[in-house]
Amino acid sequence: QVQLVESGGGAVQAGGSLRLSCAGSGFTASYGVMAGVMGWFRQVAGKEREFVAAIRWSDGRTDYADSAKGRFSISKDNAKLTAYLQMNSLKPEDTAVYYCAARRGVVVARTGYEYWGQGTQVTVSS
Repeated sequence: QVQLVESGGGAVQAGGSLRLSCAGSGFTASYGVMAGVMGWFRQVAGKEREFVAAIRWSDGRTDYADSAKGRFSISKDNAKLTAYLQMNSLKPEDTAVYYCAARRGVVVARTGYEYWGQGTQVTVSS
């Protein structure tokens, strides 16, 4: 079974940085998962979950939401089955619960993720 475990959240002042990690397991035993994509999403209480960034396992192709471009960087370690989200120049509006997710298929998409982590809180103070 595919499992995702997130870590690295915390509290930081505006302008600071955090690095989130998402450790995966069960990918090689699950058909098509390693041919797919990892993504990061975030959600504020009472609001819809929104896409942040994605990366393809096979070649590292990335996609970023406009809010993340130039400040956030997604990366991966295939051997460790781990995805990362480096967040720099953080703003109060980045405050949210951040989730990692996995989807099958080669398209670096913003929808269609079927496996999700438990979420980790990021709080940015002004």
